[in-house]
Amino acid sequence: MKKIFYLVILIAIVFGFTEYSRAQQARLNLYSAYNFDDNIEAITNGNNYFRGTIKGGYQWGAGIEYIARPTYGIELLYHRMDTDFDVSYNTGNDTTKTYGLGSNFIMLAGNKYFPVPKSIVSLYGGLMLGVAIMTNKDPLPGSESSVTKFAWGGRAGAEFNFSKNVGLKLHAQLLSAVQSINGGFYLGTGGTGAGLTSESSMYQFGLGGALVISFGGNKSKVRR
Repeated sequence: MKKIFYLVILIAIVFGFTEYSRAQQARLNLYSAYNFDDNIEAITNGNNYFRGTIKGGYQWGAGIEYIARPTYGIELLYHRMDTDFDVSYNTGNDTTKTYGLGSNFIMLAGNKYFPVPKSIVSLYGGLMLGVAIMTNKDPLPGSESSVTKFAWGGRAGAEFNFSKNVGLKLHAQLLSAVQSINGGFYLGTGGTGAGLTSESSMYQFGLGGALVISFGGNKSKVRR
């Protein structure tokens, strides 16, 4: 079922790209990045606590970007990372466990470009809003295997336009999702123990870039 879902996402991106390529200008962005460790901690109900580390790892993705105005772009994108989540918690007894974690971000982004005169470089930055689908690959009986949360993000970097059709983006980015620390998706308690309940946010900081393939319209618009 999960593979079907991811396949549908990729088909939607390809289909959307085909439609956008008929417009003034469209781009296919193929992303590659490395995200660093993210530590999460919460203490509730006196002695109950939760500590976890989402381990750093490789992230891949794809996006369709439509150049709505000469220096503005609107993009639908998907990011995926498979990693481990090391957890220590206490809801009556101290417990330590490592879970396999799959993080999926489906985001709508607005990008602003700042061309550098007489060069192939454009500085750019933007904000992202969407959803994060977090999948626990090692759920315990009675616990949830996935949750969907509101997500936001931002990025800034530079784009290098080597030709009218091919470019390269290099950027730093931050992706965040509000997550619930209860029930069992992250803790794996299966609803047992003291029922640790709290809210925290995950922050994935990464460095990466994208291969940019442009189609249709006036492809020089965002370059100068």
